Amino acid sequence: MSEPRYGWVMVALGAFMTCIAAGAMFSLAVFLQPITQSTGWSHTAVSAAMTLNFLAMGAAGFGWGALSDRIGPRPVVLAGAVLLGLGLFLASRAESALAFQLSFGLLVGIAVGSFFSPMIAAVMGWISGHRGLAVSLVSVGVGVAPMTMSPFAAWLITQMDWRAAQGVIALLVWATLVPAALFVRRPPPAPAGQGPAREAGGQKPMNLRDAFVSFPFIVLALTFFACCAAHAGPIFHTVTYAMTCGLAPLAAVTIYSVEGLAGLGGRLALGVAADRLGVKRVLIAGLLIQAVAAFLFILPSRLGEFYAVAATFGFAYGGVMPLYAVLAREYFGQRILGAVFGAAAMVSSLGMAAGPAIGGWIFDNFGAYKWMYVYSGAIGLGAVAIALAFPPFPRRQQWHTSMAS
Repeated sequence: MSEPRYGWVMVALGAFMTCIAAGAMFSLAVFLQPITQSTGWSHTAVSAAMTLNFLAMGAAGFGWGALSDRIGPRPVVLAGAVLLGLGLFLASRAESALAFQLSFGLLVGIAVGSFFSPMIAAVMGWISGHRGLAVSLVSVGVGVAPMTMSPFAAWLITQMDWRAAQGVIALLVWATLVPAALFVRRPPPAPAGQGPAREAGGQKPMNLRDAFVSFPFIVLALTFFACCAAHAGPIFHTVTYAMTCGLAPLAAVTIYSVEGLAGLGGRLALGVAADRLGVKRVLIAGLLIQAVAAFLFILPSRLGEFYAVAATFGFAYGGVMPLYAVLAREYFGQRILGAVFGAAAMVSSLGMAAGPAIGGWIFDNFGAYKWMYVYSGAIGLGAVAIALAFPPFPRRQQWHTSMAS
């Protein structure tokens, strides 16, 4: 198979691996109520595992991304596949809330961080044109996960207790991700004269220290943070919220699936739109839709109403998430993309970590989730305001992109 064609194989691998990895991690939303009922642990205690997921995923993602820049993505995602299955297996045997938080929260989070930044950076090294679409297709796995892994997890807990069900998911992770990792390849080197070391006037490529203190990176990281802070709580707690509104558990899980299906469409639609209309304006529009949809979650009480809001919300947050990698590539180039995008994702993980914890605290103290959605909508509007500060792309990057296309 020719080198350019293998780039699209990498896209397919990335989509498959992110589906399994993200689905395994976000299955905690389905397990939340069975775990609390079986163990007596509080919603806050179990939700804290998801908070640790995001913190660990972000911190590890930076390290995994930098390591992938040096040694290539294959050993990174292979190690992540092994660790992910191990974390899930240990969580299924946890006898205390702390043990569960460390295994499902810390170890699973570290493992999942090995897939996103390295695979997205690798794909952007393989694909020279239509990068918005390519990165969106990689992240399609995250949108497919609620339609595949979440219903599978919901079915498992109707057949067995939550511990056995989580053990089955651990085995599934090992059986699928370890073989898939063996097909991952490092991107080919850029042709002479087209790499970042030869951009505009022979300038030296930007190093990591300069990148991390630059204005584009600060705006990128803060927008990413606020965006994730806006959608993390609704993603994790909406299934339980729907149950408190009187919906049956299996019906409530379908809301999560509708959100994921809409996110799949959002990734494709906004990825294509970013290639045609410009990534910055598409990102800002998506962030605005996300904020409005977060506010609207306070209104529904029936299944159809939940579907409508979840579809809008999923389309928006699913569509904007891949665009941050495209922005990082445009501002900083391919050579340090894994580390730069990993660092931005690390900052965003702080926002992701806040959502589940705040939502659990609101429910435990007020017996309702509606104030969480008000908080999420307000943070979402903040993300829009920050994104308006993105500066123009450097000419050297625009020149490089046009040459590569």
